[in-house]
Amino acid sequence: MSTADAALARPKAPPAVVISWLALALMTTSSVASLRPAPTMAVYGLAAVFLYLVPAIVFLLPTSLVAAELASGWEGGIYKWVAAGISKPMGFLAVWCQFAMTIFYYPTLLGFVASTLAYVFNPALASNGVWTALVIVVFYWSGVFVSSRGTKGVSGLASGGLIIGTLIPGAFLVILGAVFLGQGNPSAAPMTAANFFPEWAGLASLVLIVNNFLSYSGMEMNAVHVSSLKNPAKEYPRSIFLAMGLVLLIFILPALAISWIVPAEELSLTAGVMQAFDAVLAQFGMQGLTPIIGIMLVAASLGGMLTWLAGPSKGLLLISREEGYLPPFLQKLNKKGVQQNLLVVQGLVTTVIALGYALIPDVSSAYWIFSVITTQVYLIMYLLMFIAAIRLRRNDPDHPRGYRAPMLIGLAGVGFAASLAALLVGFIPPSQFGGENPAVYFLIVGGGALGLGLLVPFLFYRFRKPSWKQPEQTNQAGGAAP
Repeated sequence: MSTADAALARPKAPPAVVISWLALALMTTSSVASLRPAPTMAVYGLAAVFLYLVPAIVFLLPTSLVAAELASGWEGGIYKWVAAGISKPMGFLAVWCQFAMTIFYYPTLLGFVASTLAYVFNPALASNGVWTALVIVVFYWSGVFVSSRGTKGVSGLASGGLIIGTLIPGAFLVILGAVFLGQGNPSAAPMTAANFFPEWAGLASLVLIVNNFLSYSGMEMNAVHVSSLKNPAKEYPRSIFLAMGLVLLIFILPALAISWIVPAEELSLTAGVMQAFDAVLAQFGMQGLTPIIGIMLVAASLGGMLTWLAGPSKGLLLISREEGYLPPFLQKLNKKGVQQNLLVVQGLVTTVIALGYALIPDVSSAYWIFSVITTQVYLIMYLLMFIAAIRLRRNDPDHPRGYRAPMLIGLAGVGFAASLAALLVGFIPPSQFGGENPAVYFLIVGGGALGLGLLVPFLFYRFRKPSWKQPEQTNQAGGAAP
């Protein structure tokens, strides 16, 4: 065989996966943007623009650029970053918080699904706590059943979520809102320059901004694709700035459209999107489309839930098998290689949380409290990530990185300060809860966030045993976590 023939016969290495900066921008937009926060911010009218821009500058931008540098230098996600920058125990705390936040995130997400479905069947159910709790329990356990069977067919639904459940209904809402104003109808919220800044009525009047930090969270998950860009140093910032623009448009314009149509005092934090669609469609005699819009929103939400249900738990599982952080019962896999026991235990806790919707008279209050707890737990992870980034830049500056964030220490400092401020502000009841007991609110949020985010992982770490390590079985877990 000639040299040329031998070269042809030799198996070729698979080509490196290359994605464009535009594709990465759309992926980031899809994973971050959603219509769910729109009614939360619509109560501020034009001030919603200001309240979205501030966290975008002090949180979204630092998070994106810092995570990009970490992802391009250290493979393995948040655990590897924090373990290398701080310590392995802190790495476990970070990956635990990334998992634990989903325990509160899914009741919040499915609370939105319940209120949206109510507009398909009976709008009066939107404020019914028993209905909300029932939907959360049924849909969550259905998701656990699907995930435990290793089903991958739901990925198509989730990948189309940006178009089906966000772009189309969001654009439709904005267009009809503009037509509504064009017909001479007055805006429910004043749209003058004087209304750009929110009214200051004490610190509690700005507490809703905390929810925007959760709206912008998740950028660190897409940073793993930095190495797939042709020129990360130039293309990643370009991708991030485009994604930021798209995310801001998706968040701001529907929120404004809702404020044009629905008076703030009539808004429910969970059902506001459907209220807006129902109200504006009624203006045009097209109320029959309301159930269709509701189904589109529900389909996108459920697709996202099914796709991410096992992801964070798989990441926690793999690290726990290597280091022995969780007892063998929680590390057990079913015949499909899925961490079924961990999902079931997570589901039991989620079921208990879902009962909060049935026990708390005001569904909007329950929705808000669980949203804050979700944010608090996730912010603990971000605090650790920013600290790890600063330490790695100072202690290991020559470590190869595919992308180096400009002024990383300053960016991480701003992100850390913003995350810490948001975490602390989250313990203050918003102005809408003026009649409630602040101490009760503090105990609920503090117990949920600090108990689940700090106490539980401390107990797992404190009582771990050498026999809990199962590194030889790690590869049976189905690969790395997303």
